[in-house]
Amino acid sequence: MRRVIGLAIAGFAAFVLFYLSRFWIFSLWPRDGLLGFKFLPPQGGLVGRWLRGTDFSAFELLIWAVLAFLLLTLVQKLWDRTTG
Repeated sequence: MRRVIGLAIAGFAAFVLFYLSRFWIFSLWPRDGLLGFKFLPPQGGLVGRWLRGTDFSAFELLIWAVLAFLLLTLVQKLWDRTTG
C-alpha cells in the first residue's frame, strides 16, 4: 500500500511540474480556469506567465528546473519523514 501511495504522490508532483512548464499542451478544463480560478488557465506555462515583463523571463526554463528540483526534494524529504 505504501508503494501505491508513493506512486500517486510522485504522479501528482509530475503533473504539477509539467503544468508549470512551458511544455504543457493539453486543454483539459474551460478557459475560465480550473474550478473557476483565473490563475489556473488550461494552457499551463505558469512560470512563463509569472515571469513575463521581468528581467528574469529569459531564464524561464532554468527557473523551472530549479523549482522542479526543490519540489521533488521537498516531496522526498516529507516522504522519508512520514514513512521512516
